[in-house]
Amino acid sequence: MFYTRQELEATEDRTLASYGCRSKNSRGRVYPEDEPEYRTSYQRDRDRILHTTAFRRLEYKTQVFINYEGDYYRTRLTHTLEVSQIGRTIARALGANEDLVEAICLAHDLGHPAFGHSGEMTLTRLMKDFGGFDHNKQSLRIVTQLERRYPEFPGLNLTWEVREGIVKHESEYDIADASDYNPEIRGHLEAQIANAADELTYTAHDLDDGLRSGMITPQMLEGLTLWEILVESIGWKGPALDDLSRHRLIRRLIGLEVTDLVQTTDLRLRESTVRSVGELQRLPYPVISFSEDMHRRNRQLKDFLYMNLYRHHRVVRMAVKAEKIITDLFRAYRDEPFILPIHIQEHIDERGLERTICDYIAGMTDRFAIEEHRKLFDPTSKP
Repeated sequence: MFYTRQELEATEDRTLASYGCRSKNSRGRVYPEDEPEYRTSYQRDRDRILHTTAFRRLEYKTQVFINYEGDYYRTRLTHTLEVSQIGRTIARALGANEDLVEAICLAHDLGHPAFGHSGEMTLTRLMKDFGGFDHNKQSLRIVTQLERRYPEFPGLNLTWEVREGIVKHESEYDIADASDYNPEIRGHLEAQIANAADELTYTAHDLDDGLRSGMITPQMLEGLTLWEILVESIGWKGPALDDLSRHRLIRRLIGLEVTDLVQTTDLRLRESTVRSVGELQRLPYPVISFSEDMHRRNRQLKDFLYMNLYRHHRVVRMAVKAEKIITDLFRAYRDEPFILPIHIQEHIDERGLERTICDYIAGMTDRFAIEEHRKLFDPTSKP
């Protein structure tokens, strides 16, 4: 015996809150398909994303530390998996659709180029006169056009709700442009959860990686409200921070953040009196939120990370190298398109030269971009 899709959808009806997205109510796919016997439509979307080439490439794309700096630092892939795990926890606690949240979380960074935010800023500058570049739009482009895995249609043919969640992904550093996905209304609760899980995750784990790398020391964190709460809560005395204590501190930080987020959002949901997905999306504010106290503490920690980790000379030096590598590649391909691989050249008539180059570079991993740069600009390297 197995649970049919209809039985799984009935379980969603019984267990989800009234404002949670039900897969049976999906607005559907661009290209009609028969849905599986034993998976909901959102489960199928999650599985399709997981098996893409773009998802596998995340393993070798920078989060903060470039891949060759060490095996223990987060990559774009491990960050994505951690966002997914935290997103599912929040979704279950709030009565949202876990499968939808997971699908959005797994897809939210597919469009990030090599070298993290410095790579994105460089492509944005280079594409300024050619339609621009934004990793949210590139993520959508990947799942709707660039991944070719089915003979019947381009992309993955994901449901509307997953695509909407990708498009309306935003954080303090990323502002969504949802021009084709009802821009006048907010993302559904599951999209908002994915946004919050992303921001919560990278703040906690960038702190973890900063401490592991030695760029940040416990002494530098003294006086930060959140740090003082964490230190007191686990009884850490210092001064040296061993691995076990660091793990305990970061685990405690995530626990505090998730608990505050769930409790505050639950209160806001009750106060809003929303009873449906549509009512929630029409609220004039995002319903997912930290408390005012936690928001202030997070602001203090984020400002600290910006000044002491993201602007650390080691990180900035790599950002300068990344900008040169991507700029050199873009200009070389544009000056002489015939140095592009044949299967990439084939898209130029359809997409235009600059967009074809941008798609190619955006799909590169850190190490592939470095090696490609070496092949093109080192006279002693074999082409």
